[in-house]
Amino acid sequence: MKLLLALSLLGVYLSLAEGYTMVCYFSSWATYRPGDGKYTVEDVDPSLCTHLIYAFAGLGYDNNIRVLDPYNDLCENYGKCGYDRFTKLKEQNPNLKTILGVGGWNEGSTSYSKMAANPALRKTFIDSSIELLKAHDFDGLDMDWEYPTQRGGNPEDYTNFISLLEELNVALHAEGKILTAAVSAGKLTIDPAYNIPAMSAALDMINLMTYDMHGSWEDFTHHHSCLYGHPDDTGEALYLNQDFAVNYWIEKGGDKERMVLGIPLYGRTYKLNDPTVNGFYAPASNPGAAGPYTREPGFLGYNEICADQMTQDWTIVHDPVMHEPYAYYIPNNNIWVSYEDQDSVAIKAQYALDKGLAGCMVWSVETDDFHGKCHGMKNPLMTNIVEVLSGGIYTKPSTEPPPPTTTWDPSRSTPEPTTHCTVPGPNPDKKDCTHYYVCAENPAGWIEYEYDCPANTLFSPMALICDWKDSVCAVEGQCANDCP
Repeated sequence: MKLLLALSLLGVYLSLAEGYTMVCYFSSWATYRPGDGKYTVEDVDPSLCTHLIYAFAGLGYDNNIRVLDPYNDLCENYGKCGYDRFTKLKEQNPNLKTILGVGGWNEGSTSYSKMAANPALRKTFIDSSIELLKAHDFDGLDMDWEYPTQRGGNPEDYTNFISLLEELNVALHAEGKILTAAVSAGKLTIDPAYNIPAMSAALDMINLMTYDMHGSWEDFTHHHSCLYGHPDDTGEALYLNQDFAVNYWIEKGGDKERMVLGIPLYGRTYKLNDPTVNGFYAPASNPGAAGPYTREPGFLGYNEICADQMTQDWTIVHDPVMHEPYAYYIPNNNIWVSYEDQDSVAIKAQYALDKGLAGCMVWSVETDDFHGKCHGMKNPLMTNIVEVLSGGIYTKPSTEPPPPTTTWDPSRSTPEPTTHCTVPGPNPDKKDCTHYYVCAENPAGWIEYEYDCPANTLFSPMALICDWKDSVCAVEGQCANDCP
């Protein structure tokens, strides 16, 4: 692996000296994570990104774009001004484009399907989106509808999604703003959901979500973002690798010069059934335990993985036929994790260059080692990607970023708890995990907003996101009324 990396960096660094794309997603809810997992706008290194996407806004019942966490995103009612602090990162990197993402996993598909089917409702959404972007100085919109025709969608979404993108394209470009989209890398999703040539014509950039191809929803171990297929892959598994996804998008009419390769900054975990069987396709019937920061079974941020490897005796394996690592730690409940390291992300970035793609995308910045605990540097995975994309000319700025400009008062006292609100931001309903509340402070008390989770998901009181029902129920004591 080290030899592969050395050859890659020495032999092809001249591929791109400038003009590369590095898209960075920022999960705004990471501000609610505990301890060293807490990540705010000010933790972002804007020099590492060409495009920075704030995840997420949503779609309201009135078909206007919806601010999902008013306390965190806005300044009103003593909010934390997340949108404005985010777009001010352009003061540190004048070439940075800040984009507002709309949709995401939690939003599902039903409301987007209804909106996209009606020209008047599409106009309502588009007009309200532009108004919000202009109010907070965003440079564009990222459509993250997961997914047209699925998860509550309709077959007509295949056509209606194109109508929505084409109308967004005209409206956003008229305001000097760009339109991007996060799209599935799975063939079984791509075929019914996407008119790829029409999407390529409408979008300025296509963010391939080439991760989560495998995970603890299966009963065997595999790498969730493998560059190439494993020799034992058969059937549908043959489609579940990055190389297939990239080639399939191109073969179906995708413009590779607008496509960016998604690289995850997290791992997917399993609990091995038999600790002596611990390679690819090892039997594993349950997710690995939740990490201390992300608090989601079957998932660990790279910052959680590398920190634990520094103190515990993990077995780390670079499979000779694959291009990424996996690791297992038997004393810790037989945990097995597939993830990316500094070598594997560099190889993937070089693959993007070799395929003629625009660059790379990462999900998401707050799970890199942003405190620099593991390798003597902050954000080691993102830095390695950028060094490859930039032809090795990226230089880490030596100056400290300027302090943020904000009207948010972090010393303001929190109101007394109410039935639904105990802290600002997402709050679980202890009796019903099918929905949750987002709470904002106000001089008179709390302002609460109620949101439903999509079908087959529950709100995790630990991770503070809507997640697959099985994953939420895997944590003992969570959502007793909704778990079997």
